[in-house]
Parts: sequence; structure tokens; C-alpha cells
Amino acid sequence: MFTIRALEKIAIGFRTSIKLIILIIISMILVVGMIVLFYHPTYEVSLNGEVVGYTANKSELQAKINEYISSQEEKNVAFAQVDAMPTYRICLLKNDATMNDDEIYEKVTGNGTKYYKYYAITEEKDEKLYVATFKEAEEIVDSLKEQDSANIDEIGIVEKYDTELKKFTSVEKSISKLYEERPVVTYVAYNYSSPSASNYSTGTSYSKVELGISLINPVSGVITSRFASRDSVRDHEHTGLDIGASEGTSIKAAASGTVTYSGNCGDGYGNYVVISHGNGVQTLYAHCSRLLVSEGQSVSQGTIIAEVGETGNAYGPHLHLEIRKNGISYDPENYVY
Repeated sequence: MFTIRALEKIAIGFRTSIKLIILIIISMILVVGMIVLFYHPTYEVSLNGEVVGYTANKSELQAKINEYISSQEEKNVAFAQVDAMPTYRICLLKNDATMNDDEIYEKVTGNGTKYYKYYAITEEKDEKLYVATFKEAEEIVDSLKEQDSANIDEIGIVEKYDTELKKFTSVEKSISKLYEERPVVTYVAYNYSSPSASNYSTGTSYSKVELGISLINPVSGVITSRFASRDSVRDHEHTGLDIGASEGTSIKAAASGTVTYSGNCGDGYGNYVVISHGNGVQTLYAHCSRLLVSEGQSVSQGTIIAEVGETGNAYGPHLHLEIRKNGISYDPENYVY
């Protein structure tokens, strides 16, 4: 009898619990329904800690802002900067609340700064004119080379980034403005010291050969151009190593030997020194501001022979160092630096 009554109580409690659960579920459905009927999830947008509006599509709004920053669609714009990026917080708003994506976008990008990318054609480091692409700049330099313009050694290309876009000049007009005809030179017999053909490299090699001597670094500085590299104004492989240093820095003989040339013959090296070390080995030191040794002079390793400069075909003070054997230029980094 006790067992039957206990079971009846359990059954009544279970039915009551079921009814309660059903009531709770119905209540929750009604509450959710009311929320869905009058509210919808959205994103609150803040800028510098201040709420500036609401958006229903965070991804779309941020993608639009990112597109502005990358500026991929606008010609000559490299990128854009904005003062601050928006932050997002999910929340519920009434269905009749207004989304203001356009206003938020304007506030984010309103103080943005666009940076334009273009190219300056320089002559003796002065910016002469501007073009939109590197391809156009190279076309101008190549054409001036082909026409053997008198100023080709002074022409350069500089990549520019600025908040203002310069006025561009067409390739044809640029060539016309920059081209300089070489003067007609009348040669008169005259006795003067000039470098022999043996002072020039007859080729380059990537291999490392035995020189039979040990070398020291002729100057302390930073390597700015490596052996066999090319650039926009050089029509051949780099026959040496460029080491950037302050104007007037002392240059030392890398090894003992005899000075076979000291001067400037207008061949692009500027002021330079050639030292012969025997067994066909030579070192060359170019673009010097001052030469401190003369031809025929014997020098010891470490003797100060010149000072760093930027004479000849040079952009910025540096030492151009060449190491040769039997007329072939070898990579100086195999022996120094």
C-alpha cells in the first residue's frame, strides 16, 4: 500500500515538473519572439572611445574602410593612413533604429591621408621632372643612353612617396627636355699622364682565385652596391664593391705595391688610384675626393693613399674598390669585408 502511494506521489510530481518545464519553454519562446519582433542584433561602432553609430554588417563596413586604406583602385595612390580604426561591440537595437554606415565611413576616412607613388628623373641629384611608372622612367633613361646624351652619367631615377601628386611629363617630352648633345671636341697633341689599357677590367669572374697576397679593408663603412650588381643607369655588371663612408674618410692601401695610376681621365671613375702588387694583381680605388700618392710611388699596406669622395659617376660619397688578376675583376668580398 505504501509503495502504491509513493508511486502516485512521484507520478504527480513528474507531471507537475513536466507542466512547469513546458510553461518555462513557452515563456522563453514568447520572450525570444518578442525580442525578435521588436529588436535585432547589430554592432555598436566606436571611434577613439566615442560611439559614432551602428551597423548591421560589420564585415562589409570594415572591408570598405580597408579598401580605402589600400587605395588599390585609385591611380598612383600607394596607400592611405587614417588617424584611428573603429571598434565594434555586438548589441540589440529596435528594428526601427537607423544604421549609419556611410556616416561612420566618412568619420573614419575624413581625416585620412593619401600617399601617392611616382618617380622623379634626376640630373646631378636635382629632380627635373616626374613620371607615373618605373617603366616610363626606365624608358627615358634607356633612350638617353641610346642617343649618347652628354649628361647620361648624371641622370638617375628616384622612387617618391608624397601627399601631393606632381604634374607628370610624357616620355617623349622628358627625353626632349633632358637630352644634351655632346660637344664636338678637337684634340690637340699634348703630353700628359693617362691610364694604360691595363688599368681597365677586361671581364668579371665569380670564382675565387689565389692572389698570393693578403689584403686589409681599405676603408670602414657600409656596403652599398655589391659585385656584379646592376642598376637603372649602369649598362654593365658592377666590376667592384661600393663602400659608403663620409666624405674625406682616409683610404688605405689594401696591400703593399707600386702606384701605376693616380689621376682623373673622365672615364666615370672620377679621381682614382691603381696599385700593382705583382703577379698580375691590381687594386683600384675610385671616386676619391683627394689623391695623396703619385705614379711610380711605392706604398706599404695600410698607407693612406686617398680620401673618400663622390667624383665621377657616383651618387653619394663612397669608395669603389676593384680587385683584379691578369685584367679580370673578382668579387672583393672573397678577400675583404
